[in-house]
Amino acid sequence: MAMTIHCDIVSAEEEIFSGLAEMVVAHGSLGDLGISYGHAPLLTSLEPGPVRVIKDGGAEEVYYVSGGYLEVQRGAISILADTAVRAGDLDEASALEAQKAAEHAMHNQSGELDYSRAAAQLAAASAQLRTLQQIRKNLKK
Repeated sequence: MAMTIHCDIVSAEEEIFSGLAEMVVAHGSLGDLGISYGHAPLLTSLEPGPVRVIKDGGAEEVYYVSGGYLEVQRGAISILADTAVRAGDLDEASALEAQKAAEHAMHNQSGELDYSRAAAQLAAASAQLRTLQQIRKNLKK
């Protein structure tokens, strides 16, 4: 039996995961990070994208977070996100449509605020698509 750490993934609406994990992999503001049992305390912001949870026994679950914070305390990982969705619940067609709309808005902006909003929407849609690609990659294993 592997060493585990308790993990909670919480969105503004609900708790989406609570359980033991061998490892959690997320995309922090300074790059990807992996956290397992014995990790030093940490607080970092998260970029939009996938969060992989390798559960006790090796089963893997993938979630999409829109950004937020990851905190590591002794024996526990907490991920707090505005939006957190099980990756299987993401709609690829909607994400592709949102990505195209954001790219179109960036090319036809009328001001700096419009460009910033479109860039944020593009980043979120691209992160959702990366999460879906991560799921497909895991299914092929």
